[in-house]
Amino acid sequence: MPNFPVHPTHTALINVDIQNCFIEGYPISAPDGLAVLEKINRLAAACRKAGIQVIHASIVVRPDGSNLGVLGEFSQPVKDGILNKGSESAALHKGLIIDPRDILLDKPRFGAFHGTDLELILRTRNIDTLIISGVATNVCCETTAREAAVRDFKVFFLSDGTATAPMGNLSAEELQNATCTTLGFLFAEVLTVDQMIAKVEANVS
Repeated sequence: MPNFPVHPTHTALINVDIQNCFIEGYPISAPDGLAVLEKINRLAAACRKAGIQVIHASIVVRPDGSNLGVLGEFSQPVKDGILNKGSESAALHKGLIIDPRDILLDKPRFGAFHGTDLELILRTRNIDTLIISGVATNVCCETTAREAAVRDFKVFFLSDGTATAPMGNLSAEELQNATCTTLGFLFAEVLTVDQMIAKVEANVS
């Protein structure tokens, strides 16, 4: 596994889909959503203190369905409007701490790069390293991590700062382990939130 350095001015934290429907109270919510939210807030505070840019990405689609595409064929919740822009279900969770310096990013698909100006935002700020947290581990978080890696960003992926829900015959824990193992083998440095905070704080001047 790599041992990437943390240079705060060249690093960003990408909080993926900390939205009501993924955190609590919905069929697609992660069982550990609230616990992960608390860890993300703690990590984001450490990042801001160190001068690391914090970005909150949300998956949202147009209420008229005009940009659903194939996504609408796979997901009944999407068809039902759970991710409609402006809906309560798709809103950022009230427990997420958002600072005026943070950037809010809407994305129409799983990955935070596809169909967004995220890469432009990062390159403009000379950011080459990303920390990935959020929900769901094996869907939007993993897709974002892979998108970043193939664009030659260094990626930190948080093993306990991401969460997912059971899918098919697999438990949330099984999916979490599979994703972290795969990403750690080829795409990212996988750390716990505490390990990530320690790395960040070691670079606070």
